[in-house]
Amino acid sequence: MAVPRILSVGQCGYDHGNLTRALAGRLNAQITAADTFDDALSKLRTGNYNLLLVNRVTDLDGSHGLELIQAVKADPLLAGTPTMLVSDLANAQEEAVSLGALPGFGKSAMNDPKTLSRIEASLVRTEGS
Repeated sequence: MAVPRILSVGQCGYDHGNLTRALAGRLNAQITAADTFDDALSKLRTGNYNLLLVNRVTDLDGSHGLELIQAVKADPLLAGTPTMLVSDLANAQEEAVSLGALPGFGKSAMNDPKTLSRIEASLVRTEGS
């Protein structure tokens, strides 16, 4: 499998660093940050990302990640991008899944082997499709 590319939206610098260490190290993935929804949509349209990770509330401007998930899933060019919400809140995860996202994870479970397996499975699925 080629090096998977993951776009991480709305994480603070500390959390982006933790995500990068966890995913780059264990899954040999390239993690790119996007601070805003406009930045994320631009990168999604011009890049070839295997997974989109969206923070529940963006660090830079407080935007709600569910709105980005809704926009991505409504866009025919982007709708096929596997997307996960990064949140420990079960109701936010349920809403993200109802919008078309894959089951996500909270920052407290970022290094959990089950979380890493779920992320890896989404990357393999995109590689094979």
